[in-house]
Amino acid sequence: MSLITTPDSRRRSLLQASIAAASAPLFIRHAFAADSADAVDRFALGLASGCPRPNGLVLWTRLSGADLPVKAEVRWELAEDEAFSRIAARGVEQAVAEDAHSVHAEAAGLKPDRWYWYRFEALGARSMVGRTRTAPAAEADVSQLRFAIASCQRWDHGRYAAWADMAKQELDVVLFLGDYIYEYGAVANASASGTAPRVHLGGLCRTLPEYRQRYAQYKSDPALQAMHARAPWIITWDDHEVDNDWAGDSSQGLEPDFPARRVASAKAYWEHMPFPKAMRPNGHEIRIHERYDWGTLARIMTLDCRQYRDPQVCPKPGRGGSNTLSIKDCPAFLDPQRTLLGLPQERWLAQSWDAARPWNLLAQSTLMAQMNWQENPAEPRVHWTDGWDGYPAARTRLLQALADKKLANAVVLGGDVHANYVADLKLDFNEAKSPIVATEFCGTSITSQGLDQQRIDRALPHNRHIRYGRSDQHGYMSFDLRAGQLVAELRTVSELWDAHSAVDVSARFVVEAGRAGARPA
Repeated sequence: MSLITTPDSRRRSLLQASIAAASAPLFIRHAFAADSADAVDRFALGLASGCPRPNGLVLWTRLSGADLPVKAEVRWELAEDEAFSRIAARGVEQAVAEDAHSVHAEAAGLKPDRWYWYRFEALGARSMVGRTRTAPAAEADVSQLRFAIASCQRWDHGRYAAWADMAKQELDVVLFLGDYIYEYGAVANASASGTAPRVHLGGLCRTLPEYRQRYAQYKSDPALQAMHARAPWIITWDDHEVDNDWAGDSSQGLEPDFPARRVASAKAYWEHMPFPKAMRPNGHEIRIHERYDWGTLARIMTLDCRQYRDPQVCPKPGRGGSNTLSIKDCPAFLDPQRTLLGLPQERWLAQSWDAARPWNLLAQSTLMAQMNWQENPAEPRVHWTDGWDGYPAARTRLLQALADKKLANAVVLGGDVHANYVADLKLDFNEAKSPIVATEFCGTSITSQGLDQQRIDRALPHNRHIRYGRSDQHGYMSFDLRAGQLVAELRTVSELWDAHSAVDVSARFVVEAGRAGARPA
């Protein structure tokens, strides 16, 4: 489905770009410098890069506007300088209606560990300029990796001040950990002023045109476009790219046509992410889990926590999806055969931990640490079934495989739960003396609303391995990784409905090399 624009919408897009540019650093001002209304029309969804390797990466855009031909030629070029005087690679792609006129250009033969600039041209219009970079060579001695994690950017829950703030930071890569869109229909969510400034277009997403429209709406935001244009992304998904709480072939509503919905959502997801052509879905199957090495400093691994999992245990009557209940009322919690990743992905991960590099970063979509919601410690534990707590045997297998490797520094990164958590990961969360095998940073949402903070405050005393828990914060986490330590900043938006809100550092934590567990910095 094409994004249809009118003269009024073109003026609004140009105004948004001007507003964003006014408060942005020099590079982002350049990124918004589309030359004309035609460029805004044809490249209204911005551009992006991703999957950085030492010798290549993926460049993405999607043509938009009225009267798009069935097939359009799109030229791209990537340069070593902003003036495009030293071209490193160029090519031509065919943007076709069958793929929503999306472009997945694969630049190859590049130099490792350096920044590049890129742009597209089609139908007489030229895009804004994006900046990206390659990963260091696998054997390169790398001193630093600067990255951020983000997730859960529900359109109708707030503005994207977090993305605007992130676009001002000097980051090498962004790890997006799920819920890029939300599939829900329009809901009259009122802001503090009593108005509803952002609502979803259309109803619940079920078909390919509906998912495409939803991605187009999200990608129209200038702050999100700015961050895509700022650095390459490494991406995984969670549930809302498809359906709330989906698990394998099971939907929350137990809908009989869910397989067709999975096909549509997977296709739209690939179309709108900076993924290579080889990742194009085969029906509903799409390979998302992957490894990325950042020189000799770190290995980054992404997981798919949705596609291969068993359905959640003990759902509510007549429903699929999650529930919150005690182990006493649901013995299936402890079934050792249950898996969240699927056994092939479990084996792949067990073989992917890298003892040769000082840091292993596991990018996945939800909280891994145990969270007991039972406030009376004398009563059976109460857990939410959609997260890792619903698959405790699978979590133990993962952490045991990690412990067996005797890795120096393993860090698990997550999202999904709309709260900031910093936790110690242990083989036995219920045993105080159980050793810490990894550190967890689970980042809050860009905008999506979470639980009441008072509920978390009541739960934390019964979860001593969780060092920090705040659901009243929205934003992202940024990290500075060096051989000797990892420093994390929890960056929090002050006013969720203000696109230009201040973003403050709510907390800092440090993980020292060779010592699992975070401490306040």
